[in-house]
Amino acid sequence: MSGSVVDNHTVSSGNSSVAVPTDISGPILDLDEDDDLEVFSKDTTLTDGSSFNASMQTSPASMINQYKFEEEEEVDTKDIFVIVDNPESHVTAIETYITYRVVTKTTRSEFDSSEFEVRRRYQDFLWLKGRLEEAHPTLIVHPLPEKFVMKGMVERFSEDFIETRRRALNRFLNKTAEHPIFSSSEDFKIFLTAASEELTSHKKQGPGFLSRMGETVKAVAAAVRGVRNRPQEFTDMQEYVEAFSQKISSLDKVTQRIVREQKEYLEELKECGPTYALWSQSEEELAEPLKNVAGCVDRCCKETEEQVKHVNDNLIPVLHEYVLCADTLKAVLRRRDNIQADFETKTEALATKKADRDSDSKVLSLAWDSLVGRSPEEVKQQKQQKLKGEIKEMRDDLDKSEDRLEWANNALKSDWTRWQKVMRNDLRSAFVDTAERNVSYYEKCLAVWESFLHSQRTDEENGKVDFS
Repeated sequence: MSGSVVDNHTVSSGNSSVAVPTDISGPILDLDEDDDLEVFSKDTTLTDGSSFNASMQTSPASMINQYKFEEEEEVDTKDIFVIVDNPESHVTAIETYITYRVVTKTTRSEFDSSEFEVRRRYQDFLWLKGRLEEAHPTLIVHPLPEKFVMKGMVERFSEDFIETRRRALNRFLNKTAEHPIFSSSEDFKIFLTAASEELTSHKKQGPGFLSRMGETVKAVAAAVRGVRNRPQEFTDMQEYVEAFSQKISSLDKVTQRIVREQKEYLEELKECGPTYALWSQSEEELAEPLKNVAGCVDRCCKETEEQVKHVNDNLIPVLHEYVLCADTLKAVLRRRDNIQADFETKTEALATKKADRDSDSKVLSLAWDSLVGRSPEEVKQQKQQKLKGEIKEMRDDLDKSEDRLEWANNALKSDWTRWQKVMRNDLRSAFVDTAERNVSYYEKCLAVWESFLHSQRTDEENGKVDFS
């Protein structure tokens, strides 16, 4: 299916604005059940461990510089603008899936052009998230919408379903574009600019199945062993995340329940207006006030409908997004712990090997060697030489693990500060917006009923209505 003609939309950032296409009115076909049918998605980590890129800077000094996030870095410095829109259904012999248009505008010199337009499916977004986590295991990747298959809805999906998912994917890419490290990732650039065939080829260059399985086994082993000397600051982070997760999850559930109850109330309210109007036809003396009440109820219905829609479209997605963020943070802290556990394991192994080298209890081995014509001293020297080489190799490996742990800790500490600032701004904005919308809603409903009271008092003063 081909894309449709698009209009322009302006994305503002600080004092600057960039026009980008935003048409999302492309045709939406019936959708079969497949991997691309999801609403929101919890963290889907490729491995609970981490893969260390050999090309990473491992010097602690260079790590600190690389992951130093400036306090003054605000949205007005943003130079990548992304819009996800125009969902389309694609039908093949074996599957039906959805693609989204991804429109990018940028002023960065490393891009070959200032504008790009590609189409991506959910699996491509999932690939990008996985690659970012592999390259930066202790940086906080924004969560994707859930990979959630809707059972019993094979033939048809609503526009609301697809629109909710589109917004979440749009949010994911823009959060990535705003990140000081992820936005410079080569994988992110390829995702935004490469043709579908080129992206498919690039995806095949990643670590193979056996490599990922190896990392998973190492992560499980580290998780079983646990961390013995976790720094207090990371313990504090873990406790904060647990408390945050409980609170935001509760708030998300309560808000969703309130919206469901408001929708039920709205359906009941919609029946009141016609009832009052019908009643007015049989009550001549009350006809006018009954008609007015019916009108007031109808007007309040419209305001309530807008209010429910606003909460459903604006507050609930933000709350649920940070429920998923809490899961992401837990996974990041586990990966950090796995890196430390690996370092501790290698430290203990080196200590054991040194103890073997320094031990003189080799009597049985030396006695056996003497029986086959080798002198004990010669055997001892060979064993010592072998142990010396093994120890050197283990020490080099331990130094790399120490650098890796230092990198992981510095990255997480810096990104934690950035994430908290973004989270507080997002939630504060959502709460203020909801409060302002509530004030407007209640003021409008109040004005409706005050106008009714005023009309009735006026009619009573003029003798048009007799309630005696």
